[in-house]
Amino acid sequence: MFAFLLCARIMMNDKKIDMVEWRYLLSGAMPVQQLANPAVSWLSERAWQDILGLSTLKNFSNLAQSFPEHLEGFKKIFDSSQPHREPLPGAWDVILDSFQKLLVLRCLRADCLIQGLQDFVAAELGQRFIEPQTSDLSVVFAESSSSTPLIFVLSLHRPAADLYICPGFFPDSNDLSVYMLDSQGQELFHPLYSKGKSVSFPYSARNFRLWLTVFQPISLSQVLLVKVFSNQSDFKSLLLSLCLFHGIALERRKFGPLGFNIPYEFTDGDLNICISQLKMFLDEYQDIPYKVLKYTAGEINYGGRVTDDWDRRCLLSVVEDFYCPAVLSSDHVYCASGVYRQIDTKLDIKGYLAYIRGLPINDTPEIFGLHDNANISFAQNEAFGLLEAVVRLQPRATSAEGKTLEEEIVAGIVEKIPPPFDIEEVMGKYPVLYEESMNTVLIQEVIRYNKLLEVISLSLRDIVKALKGSVVMSSALELMARSLFNNAVPDMWKAKAYPSLKPLASWVSDLLQRINFLQRWISNGIPPAFWISGFFFPQAFLTGTLQNYARRFGTSIDTIGFDFEVLVKSVSEITETPDTGCYIHGLFLEGARWDNKAGQLAESRPKELYTQMAVIWLIPKPNRKPPASGIYVCPIYKTLTRAGTLSTTGHSMNYVVSLELPTHHTQRHWVKRGVALICALDY
Repeated sequence: MFAFLLCARIMMNDKKIDMVEWRYLLSGAMPVQQLANPAVSWLSERAWQDILGLSTLKNFSNLAQSFPEHLEGFKKIFDSSQPHREPLPGAWDVILDSFQKLLVLRCLRADCLIQGLQDFVAAELGQRFIEPQTSDLSVVFAESSSSTPLIFVLSLHRPAADLYICPGFFPDSNDLSVYMLDSQGQELFHPLYSKGKSVSFPYSARNFRLWLTVFQPISLSQVLLVKVFSNQSDFKSLLLSLCLFHGIALERRKFGPLGFNIPYEFTDGDLNICISQLKMFLDEYQDIPYKVLKYTAGEINYGGRVTDDWDRRCLLSVVEDFYCPAVLSSDHVYCASGVYRQIDTKLDIKGYLAYIRGLPINDTPEIFGLHDNANISFAQNEAFGLLEAVVRLQPRATSAEGKTLEEEIVAGIVEKIPPPFDIEEVMGKYPVLYEESMNTVLIQEVIRYNKLLEVISLSLRDIVKALKGSVVMSSALELMARSLFNNAVPDMWKAKAYPSLKPLASWVSDLLQRINFLQRWISNGIPPAFWISGFFFPQAFLTGTLQNYARRFGTSIDTIGFDFEVLVKSVSEITETPDTGCYIHGLFLEGARWDNKAGQLAESRPKELYTQMAVIWLIPKPNRKPPASGIYVCPIYKTLTRAGTLSTTGHSMNYVVSLELPTHHTQRHWVKRGVALICALDY
């Protein structure tokens, strides 16, 4: 990131980077025209919207219109293992410079944007600017000062020994004290003493240095290299398996919510206590107590750190693969490719180390039970995370016309935002009725959206005045202006809004769709199918559905649960409400797709991260017992982060409800895949 920023600033000073194009790279842009996606079979809606946004820039004005003419060329880039090195089709490869080509890469293959940035920096500044630099501690010491902390990013190696042998690092001084702290403030080694005297707070000391360390992710092979094996055959097999489980528990975090909803800080201590218990149980039991081993690892040692119920389900599903009789076989494989496998326990420590060192440096998703697409999600998140960090470093900008960019954005939003709903009119048309709980749900939704619309309207009015200089620009308005400039939703809007990860342009578009959903309900009556993603509080809608059934049939609501049926019909083909329950649509599947012909879950297609879910019929049934097999209990979340504040039920506030989806795979297969239904995506 630093090398890229350095390179970009040099080019900006030389007028080689257009600032409007720079802003697009960092934050994207709002599409002006809506054209149909010309390649629905392979081009995601997100990519097409990004192309439409890029087409609003002067040098790309014809990109969207010319896209259908060059579908084959663009598809070649999309399918390539090195899209950042593929030529653009037609005249685009000649017209655009190396920086402008990064903008097209951002649209088509954001997961390879970082590789594209690396090539860009290497071409402009030189290869050495993207290569890791080795640290000579004596040089670092000489260039540093007593008042500035130094930061180490560590793997398993800790540099304490290097500090001791660093030439001239510890001069013979009465006022020297060196501290090594980790990222949680714990000392890695004690303060050093010279001539029996230490300085407790020696910032004035010329030779004092404060070193801070943080840990970077490590691979499974690094985890395994830490442990030495005993001679007992079963113990060696189970220990290798346990170490693999430990590495997987640690490294699922890098896949974000696909791995775990919450990134847990599992430690070597968790592994060590499991190793001690493994040895103890093998010594004490004649038969290997797999149930006890799985319980101590999954529920206590590792599970004790887990606060999310769905993460606990995932952890227990993973541990099943590593504490089982099959792992005692020397030809057992932990994944389909056979890369991660059990080995002959007759091998000595050198044999084990040779196997471990032969494992991939970058672990493939399959060992985690994830689809290959998980690597794309990880790479995209990393790329957008880098861009967000760069955004926070940017100064304000002014457009060529003299108006600030914020004014232009505000003007565009003002003309789109509708006035609040007339609540009295809605309550008159949909009064509170005992037999129709949906009237209450509608009124509550209208009240919530009105509060949001009022905040948006008032803040837009105030910021227009502040930008013109009519009123003082308060700190709150300053933050709002900065958010608008960065294509982000202002915090004062978020405080009154529903959870959303969308950038500003998409967020405004989504808000208008939500308002239209309610307006159609008000104008045309209860819809035949409900857009569940359009609700401010979908849980109230689900409760209202159960309440309608309970009141209609005189049944206690506490005894009623939902049965589920996925429909073959599309939402446009549904014209009437069902006799009981309701139809819902608007959900997206992550980690899998829905096979409409087979009527069950299926594996995701390559590069297809999210797919639209079919219409689902929620059918209230009293005293319902869920099926014992043939289904996957799939949670629904409001946003892709999945995590949120824990409610009194033990679930995240981001969680809505769980559905049962038919499958021919075991439930554990989809649990490890991280499969979930999402109400709203991040674009």
